[in-house]
Amino acid sequence: MPDQSFKSHTKWDPPFHFFLMPVMLATFIFSVKHAWAYPNGITLWLVLLSISMFVWLLKTRIYALGVQDRLIRLEERLRMEKLLSAELMLRFDELSVGQLVGLRFASDCELTDLARRAIDERLTQKQIKAAIQKWRPDHVRI
Repeated sequence: MPDQSFKSHTKWDPPFHFFLMPVMLATFIFSVKHAWAYPNGITLWLVLLSISMFVWLLKTRIYALGVQDRLIRLEERLRMEKLLSAELMLRFDELSVGQLVGLRFASDCELTDLARRAIDERLTQKQIKAAIQKWRPDHVRI
């Protein structure tokens, strides 16, 4: 697997990002233009149908990412129970899902300090990722 870093960790899903999304966007634009040129029940129905398909596509992606976020939360809780002090683990629920998503890239040796900073300084996911010195790659997330 290739190395990951703050600059290279973003993952693109080509079928979703470069095929489905553009096709759905083009379908919506085409249906609106067609309904504008030929307004009737069928063309308006096609606009509504293209909107619903676009929403459906987005919702399925959001649901999948939501499940991954829940798994990351569980994985990081288990990891942190092994690495963090009991005092810091009591503050685990102060970490947002976004912060946990950022912390998953932190190596074990920097996790404690970054977790404490994330809570105390209310670091964002991006700030946490930028602060990581030794990157722990995640090649599984979609």
